[in-house]
Amino acid sequence: MKKNLIDILIENIKTIFFALIIAVIIRSLFFQPFYIPSSSMEPTLLIGDRIFVAKYTYGYSKHSFPFSPPIFSSRLFSTEPKYGDLVVFKTPSDNRTDYIKRLIGLPGDKIQFVKGKIYLNNNEILRKKIKTKYKIRCGIFSPEVNAYLETLPNGKEYVAVYNKQGSMQNTDEYTVPKGFYFFLGDNRDCSQDSRYLSSVGYVSSENLVGNAKIIFFSNDTKSGSVLKFWNWSQSLRLERFLHLLK
Repeated sequence: MKKNLIDILIENIKTIFFALIIAVIIRSLFFQPFYIPSSSMEPTLLIGDRIFVAKYTYGYSKHSFPFSPPIFSSRLFSTEPKYGDLVVFKTPSDNRTDYIKRLIGLPGDKIQFVKGKIYLNNNEILRKKIKTKYKIRCGIFSPEVNAYLETLPNGKEYVAVYNKQGSMQNTDEYTVPKGFYFFLGDNRDCSQDSRYLSSVGYVSSENLVGNAKIIFFSNDTKSGSVLKFWNWSQSLRLERFLHLLK
């Protein structure tokens, strides 16, 4: 009887061990879930969204794996990101914190804000003001915004919002170094991104984690924790479940 209990315990440990190994492999090489904690990507991504990120899209670096082990440098099976991709990356300031932003500049590109408009390689990024009114958050504030449908050189379209008051109008010209990328948040005046060289700045290709593909679950945290099932009728955003990201 004692031997049988030991055998059962060993089998359970083996099962848990192999399950963990499989989970790590899937998380590292294929898909990893992420939680959206901030409003920097509104209206594309909302606080409380949970997304799946494809880890294989741009190849693999040490940051593809838990705790970023220094097992190799650069990237394996590297593929170039595209304008407008929603990319999760490790912030250059600590190589640990995960950010998600939209890719605006490739290596060698020049980006500049002039009178509130974005110029990419001296060409204005096309944008069209849209009538849809978005309720945008920025910390504890809900600023009034103008929303635009922006179109990048490869035809990628997305919605970006700018504060009606206090929006960033002019910047220096940013020149993206070789092997690096330039990112912006869709909530342009509530995003720490590549415009802020001391905190984010240009992002190395090695720091890319993956490409956001789908929202698989969404809960409005202002309406209560997802654990409070009695509030689900108010907190769950069912229309965002299994929503493909562009």
